[in-house]
Amino acid sequence: MTRRQVSNLLALAVLAYLSRAPMHPYELSKTLRSYGDERSIKFNHGSLYMVVQQLAKAGFVAEQEVNREGARPERTVYGITDAGRAELHDWLRELVGQPQHEYPAFVSALSMVAALTPGEVVTLLRERLAGLEAQRAEAAGVIEKSQAEGVHPLFLVEESYRLRLLDAERSFVEEFIGKICDPEEGWGPMWATAHGVEFKTE
Repeated sequence: MTRRQVSNLLALAVLAYLSRAPMHPYELSKTLRSYGDERSIKFNHGSLYMVVQQLAKAGFVAEQEVNREGARPERTVYGITDAGRAELHDWLRELVGQPQHEYPAFVSALSMVAALTPGEVVTLLRERLAGLEAQRAEAAGVIEKSQAEGVHPLFLVEESYRLRLLDAERSFVEEFIGKICDPEEGWGPMWATAHGVEFKTE
């Protein structure tokens, strides 16, 4: 795994968009939002400006010009450098080709879930299923709307991947509830006994 000078994934998005055309940070922010990248990369105006400065310090982007419109503050336009283009391509190759060990919050919670009673866990898992359904409907809606507007599926591949992940998690949660609540071999009674309570689900 390469140790990168700027490792924030927002930097990868900035390099990708600057590889198309020079922009100032405000324009970058509008572009990221218009393409729905905030669904995949967490950012705000402050973090975006900070990342641009980090990329400039690393030599991956450079000032192209400074312009001013009326009484507005000056805006510095940045363009990608040859080093930045090489970093973009190398970083993308690594992320696409090499699986990384990630630390999702739900996985962390599952590793300690026995600290809760099984009845409460079943209730919470059912709440989670409802949330997953809402997220899935949102992702499916993005795909449907974009395709209706003529967007090629290639540019929606991250939403398709998100749908697959949501479907897999939904299947896992349903299976987990079944293992807790199975009337013959369910984990619920044993788990509840460890907490000194009776196993009950709504």
